[in-house]
Amino acid sequence: MITLKAGRDRSRGDARAHLAAVHAGKGRTPLVRISIFSLRHYWQASLAIGATIVASVLQLMIPRLLGHAVDQAQNVLSAAAQGAEQALFWTAMTLLAVSVARGFFTLVQNYYSESVGHHVGYELRLAFYDKVQKLSYSYHDRVHSGDLITLGLLDLDGVRMFFSTGLVRVVLLAVLIGVGAFMLFTTDALLAMLALSFVPFVAWRSSAAQLTLRATWLVLQERLSVLTRVMEENLGGIRVVRAFSGQKFELGKFDAASKAALELAHRRVFIRVSNTSMMTFSFFAAMGLVLWVGGNKVIAGEMSVGTLASFLTFMTILQMPVRQLGLMVNSFARAATCGERFYAFIDEKIEIEDKPGSVPLAITQGTLRFEDVHFTYPGASHPTLTGVSFEARAGETIGIVGAPGSGKSTIAHLIPRFYDVTAGRITIDGQDVRDVTVESLRRRVGVVQQDSFLFTTTIENNIAYGDPWAKETKIEKAAESAQLHNYIVGLPAEYDTVVGERGVSLSGGQRQRLAIARSLVTRPSVLVFDDSTAAIDAGTEHRIRSAIRRFAKDRITIIIAHRLSSLMHADRILFLDDGQIAEQGSHEALLALGGRYKALYDLQTRPDEDIEIERAAQ
Repeated sequence: MITLKAGRDRSRGDARAHLAAVHAGKGRTPLVRISIFSLRHYWQASLAIGATIVASVLQLMIPRLLGHAVDQAQNVLSAAAQGAEQALFWTAMTLLAVSVARGFFTLVQNYYSESVGHHVGYELRLAFYDKVQKLSYSYHDRVHSGDLITLGLLDLDGVRMFFSTGLVRVVLLAVLIGVGAFMLFTTDALLAMLALSFVPFVAWRSSAAQLTLRATWLVLQERLSVLTRVMEENLGGIRVVRAFSGQKFELGKFDAASKAALELAHRRVFIRVSNTSMMTFSFFAAMGLVLWVGGNKVIAGEMSVGTLASFLTFMTILQMPVRQLGLMVNSFARAATCGERFYAFIDEKIEIEDKPGSVPLAITQGTLRFEDVHFTYPGASHPTLTGVSFEARAGETIGIVGAPGSGKSTIAHLIPRFYDVTAGRITIDGQDVRDVTVESLRRRVGVVQQDSFLFTTTIENNIAYGDPWAKETKIEKAAESAQLHNYIVGLPAEYDTVVGERGVSLSGGQRQRLAIARSLVTRPSVLVFDDSTAAIDAGTEHRIRSAIRRFAKDRITIIIAHRLSSLMHADRILFLDDGQIAEQGSHEALLALGGRYKALYDLQTRPDEDIEIERAAQ
């Protein structure tokens, strides 16, 4: 069972610290930023890199020891050799010890490389989730949740794995090729050149593959985002799909998105495999040349069999890193692309945040004012609100009504600063909502929306979400005011009953009442109901309204509704039309005015006449 009460502040400070660390190196390339962030875990990274160097050096000792062993084995066969058998024994023991030591340091390398990767992944996940919580409504309006899921899983994993699959492999290859080249050139320059002749070709093919894989990985991530989006939408709307028998259509849509990702994945595999094959072929071609030239030198007496064996053994040791070079190239390409996408998200500007010097909201008289407020949604060509001005005092109830798209819900979103006004200002007790801390503002402004989201946890935790440490009596009082307490106590587990995903085990009206209780438990100074009683029957709504009237006697209550019966009791009603206040006044005053409100009232209270008019028109 998920417990939302416990651990509300757990890791909050750590997440912010990690987010600050992720921002370090802003303006640099993604690979540099990933490297800096990975090397923050200096002791794990140091052990991993140090163990890699030691393991590589020990591995480079093996060819020399094998060469000595071959020469000593030849001496054992010679009757003139003295002590050759004992020397061969100690060489074999030394070779065994070196191999065991190399295995141990390889184990250390792998363990601490993975340790750095998992620490990086842990911190990036916290930073990513912290960023998601801070981004404004406008960002989530334009970015699909499926894209964010892909970003937080696939892209983050590509960044996390870079240390072990990229940086450590670079160190491994640098030591093997650098130190190994020095050892070979000091032994025989010609054979050394032949043994390393494949390196330039591998470097060229690696660079070409990196550029191609980087471009294709970006496209693959976009296609996987589409695939995730299709799946997420289907799971969210599974009841609609079943209700309209849309399974075949949804399967076809998912199949098309999946095939697009599969085709590109096949292309990426071909690019990687073909380049790895060409690099491996160049390696074996170089080995063949070493065997041919070195064999002739052995025949001519210019080189011992053991020296030739050490050259061939060194190249055999390089075989596996060469085969992994394609994976390393892929790691660089993936990290560069994933890092670019991930850091673009991390560096996204937060539109709604505390200004420097902002202070907590202080409630004195409890007066809310809209002063010539204008608002246009980002990317929209037409303003949603134009010159809206009104005042609401503590104890007043303000009703807002109007046609769909007239700006009713926008007013509800502007008060807690889900969006910032385009012009004008909104004040509470003379304090501009943009000049106070966002947290204090949203604790004082409670918004109950029509779409009531519930978490998969107990009813008690859902109600207490805004105040996790609320006492049981406070939770029950809020449920009573929302006319939900009697239903809850009739359940077998009462307040410990777990609701399903998105509250599917509750009816629409029960979900809305639970959302109302969740807002009431925080005891906000401004309570906004955004068409939050649409799924509640008239009798229950009346009882809720009576309970809330007692609750809100010293608070501002704003009711947004399409159904006039939900707000006709308000002290003042605002009728919105195309983002402007067309009419305002009490219910009786607006009826006496005989304007648009009166027409809407007649339409809702006398539907029979409207039906007769429609029949006559036919």
